[in-house]
Amino acid sequence: MKDPLLRPALRRQRRRLVGGVTLLCLHQATEALVPVTIGVIIDRAVATSDSGALVMSLAALAVLFTVLAMCWRYGARLSFGAGEHEAHFARVKIAERALDSRGQRSGLRDGELLSIAASDADQSAEAIRTVGMAAAACTALLVSATALIMVDPGLGAGVLLGVPLVLLGLQRLAPLLTRRSDAQQAALAETTALAVDLVAGLRVLRGIGAQHHAAGRFAVASENALKSTLRAANTKGLHLGLTTAVNGLLLAAVTGVAGWLALDGRITVGELVAVIGLAQFIAEPVQTLGWCVQELATARASAGRVARVLDAAPAVRPGTAGEPVPAGVRVDLQDVGYGTLTGLDLRMVAGETVGILAHDPRDAEALLALLAGTVAREDYRGSLRIDGIPAESLQLTASRGVVLVEQHDVALFEGTLRENLAVGTGAADPNLLAAVRVAAAEDVVEAHPEGLGHVLVERGANLSGGQRQRVALARAVAADPPVLVLHDPTTAVDAVTEALLAERLTTARGGTARATVIVTSSPALLRAADRVVVLDGGKVTAEGTHEELVAAEPRYREAVLR
Repeated sequence: MKDPLLRPALRRQRRRLVGGVTLLCLHQATEALVPVTIGVIIDRAVATSDSGALVMSLAALAVLFTVLAMCWRYGARLSFGAGEHEAHFARVKIAERALDSRGQRSGLRDGELLSIAASDADQSAEAIRTVGMAAAACTALLVSATALIMVDPGLGAGVLLGVPLVLLGLQRLAPLLTRRSDAQQAALAETTALAVDLVAGLRVLRGIGAQHHAAGRFAVASENALKSTLRAANTKGLHLGLTTAVNGLLLAAVTGVAGWLALDGRITVGELVAVIGLAQFIAEPVQTLGWCVQELATARASAGRVARVLDAAPAVRPGTAGEPVPAGVRVDLQDVGYGTLTGLDLRMVAGETVGILAHDPRDAEALLALLAGTVAREDYRGSLRIDGIPAESLQLTASRGVVLVEQHDVALFEGTLRENLAVGTGAADPNLLAAVRVAAAEDVVEAHPEGLGHVLVERGANLSGGQRQRVALARAVAADPPVLVLHDPTTAVDAVTEALLAERLTTARGGTARATVIVTSSPALLRAADRVVVLDGGKVTAEGTHEELVAAEPRYREAVLR
């Protein structure tokens, strides 16, 4: 894990970590003492045929195993708990950044953010547990080396010098492990993001017969993820194989030297048993340290991806001004340049419904992004004022409290119709039903005995496309914003319902201090508007009523009457 993430994590989990590391170190120390104790029992009780000493020794061995077991139980619990709490903390922070109303500039798609929150947060938190395991393994090696020195200084010195050299050699694979783990996590995140996109657009893909092409794209992404995973697994396998081989060589060397010393009469039978037991035991902490190298390499790669989200700059930096005083001109854009917009001048006046036809969809997208407050001030030129106040001077809650942009992509949530319609407003049922009527969505409510209590599944998948659009429109109307901006709200609605909806919408919101903006090419909606603005080439090229533009503008007539 990168230091900027590791140090705060260690501070947050210090109480659990200190307790866990202490108990795990004690566990490894007592485990290392088991073969030493057995050797002592052989020399002092078995070899001397002292039954009293044997009973006392066995009792001491039982106490040692009890301490060993209890230390592992509670030490592992604290250590794993520290890792899980840190993973939870990271997931919450990632969710906060992903849901931040200011947006974020990580450049990651929703599916990638999901993968980081679900996988990388856990992987990066493994560094917390790895710290405890590494400390315990080092304690085991230190106790084992000390015991070996007491038997024969040469054996102990060999372990103290040999093991660090082995670990330094294995550490040389760590950068490669990190790179391949990073590539693996990135490929998996890309596959997850693509899967999220495909599932969200499955109905559209089936409608245009493109599901096989989409499945092919996912197969390619999945194959790339598989290749990255196999490369990472091969490197981990090489590292594990080298660790195992070194363990075997170390065991053979220590056992061979101990056997030679026993034959030479320089150590007792009990000491030989202790040395062989220690040689076998040493393999475990060496293997653990090898595992720690792998886990830290993986954690470092995942921590980099987590840091990319947490360190991402906000997409917009709002001001400090509160809710502005309502003005006659609710929204005023002057000489605005952003994306494909060039020198756009546009006013939205209280009490009117404005229809906007954009010949280039990119112009519409740029305008909607500006009105939604998702564009940083430095990214566009000109001025955007809301009720006479520069948009960048307002708090986000203030600007978005005035202007509500209902995007074309409908986002409904799992829950009842009531919960979806009242989200963020807490509106009472009579107001919700009035909004449902404005959106011509009475059939959605009346078709179910539960009415507003009818449960929607995720993304409203148990509704038709037209029903989802009308429910989303009803939700926007129920919010009753001073300025309501709609983007193609009726593309899945039949012509009769669309005409009824247009009439009710303009009646409900007209003649007040509120303004309504509809970005669309629907003739029914444009006909109901008080004023229609035509965008072409990033600026306003024509303006008037629908009938005036149909008569005077051939390109407008072609776009709306085809």
